[in-house]
Amino acid sequence: MSIAHIGHYINGTNVKGHSGRTQDVFNPALGAISGQVSLATSDEVGQAVSAAQAAFPAWSAMPPIRRARLMFKFLGLLHESKDALAQAITLEHGKVFTDAQGEVERGIDIVEFACGIPQLLKGDYTEQVSTGIDNWTMRQPLGVVAGVTPFNFPVMVPMWMFPVAIAAGNTFVLKPSPTDPTPSIMMAELMKKAGFPDGVFNVVQGDKVAVDALLEHPDVKAISFVGSTPIANYIYEVGARHGKRVQALGGAKNHMLVMPDADLDKAADALMGAAFGSAGERCMAISVATLVGDVGDRLVPMIVNRLKNLKVKNGLELDAEMGPIVTAAAHQRIEGYIASGQAEGASLLVDGRGLSVPGFEKGFFMGGSLFDHVRADMKIYKEEIFGPVLSCVRVKDFAEGLNLINAHEFGNGVSIFTQDGHTAREFSRLIQVGMVGVNVPIPVPMAWHGFGGWKKSLFGDMHAYGEEGVRFYTKQKSVMQRWPESIAKGAEFTMPVAR
Repeated sequence: MSIAHIGHYINGTNVKGHSGRTQDVFNPALGAISGQVSLATSDEVGQAVSAAQAAFPAWSAMPPIRRARLMFKFLGLLHESKDALAQAITLEHGKVFTDAQGEVERGIDIVEFACGIPQLLKGDYTEQVSTGIDNWTMRQPLGVVAGVTPFNFPVMVPMWMFPVAIAAGNTFVLKPSPTDPTPSIMMAELMKKAGFPDGVFNVVQGDKVAVDALLEHPDVKAISFVGSTPIANYIYEVGARHGKRVQALGGAKNHMLVMPDADLDKAADALMGAAFGSAGERCMAISVATLVGDVGDRLVPMIVNRLKNLKVKNGLELDAEMGPIVTAAAHQRIEGYIASGQAEGASLLVDGRGLSVPGFEKGFFMGGSLFDHVRADMKIYKEEIFGPVLSCVRVKDFAEGLNLINAHEFGNGVSIFTQDGHTAREFSRLIQVGMVGVNVPIPVPMAWHGFGGWKKSLFGDMHAYGEEGVRFYTKQKSVMQRWPESIAKGAEFTMPVAR
């Protein structure tokens, strides 16, 4: 297999990178190195920021309708390239090709939303707010903004950020995960092809050195982040200390509360897809099934039977339901959690360790694992595993299940399966979680609604994309205006009031 070199994209040009530091990129299905990615120095990050800063005046002055037209061209190119992007995701991340196609489609939704930026940037106007005075507000771009994104969605999560930011008049520096860096360069090249000016969208590959350089650079006005809670907390604190606007989305421990009246066939199918899709490497994956009353006795055997037929294969095979784990280190970490669950006394009903896929024996594969009788004091319940491991917790009634979920430190996503409208309404109203599904296992909001959790799943005040994203990437300015003919003679020493 040939080894590709993945570098940066700065000021409209592919840049090899001169730090001398690289990181191996793997095909996780083969367990083999497929490329090497450059890791940027702070100077290289500075070059990207300088390019974005130079492009900002002309880009921000461009009428929003013209920016939207370029975004429409980018949208068309994405539709033409979505299978190529999906294949690049599968080759470096491992998720199955059909899931990667879905990721690209959800990213495209955000681009479509960003094409409406002329409407989204409209301000408010009040005539005659006081005698002879009019008042209006406008939203203006911040300047250079940056995004730091995770390995698990190398197309969709960056698109939560840069289409809205750029359409609003900002310029952008993306620091993607070095685990699967190729899609970021592909998107940059499509932006160039669509006609975006050089410097409007830049990519710097890298690790903590690059992240810290973005956090400390005085010309970076805002940072968006998606990843683990400890890093989200770090970025929020350091970014705020350097005077930046920060939006940092952290970890999750998403529960599905299954009521006794639920359609258990549908609940079992939902748990399979939500827990084991993308090998559980989703911040919205369901990792805890909270089973009310006798539901556990009825539902758990159904999941066991379904797990026996889970198709774990190379993600490029179109009938694959679950691909490999993203890296060998992640594979080892997940196995450690499974061992921990056993040691703490949970019942391991299905053990996904030791799975070998014929023809891909060196790949980072494992099957789905299922624990029953998990307690809230266990490590596998408290911590985010980020792998294909489902924990079942038994509760006696709705109130106990609600309180259990609300007591968890994470509050990203949650779901309830029931056929009772009152129960669903009370759950939606009382649950302390940012995104709620009613008979929907993965309630990821659509492009115009915005994505974000509560508690330790979000650091910052505004959610990603949607109108929240527009607010995050713009600042409000208020203008009060009057003309000489309406100005009374003489100084006024009191607070102005409406007259």
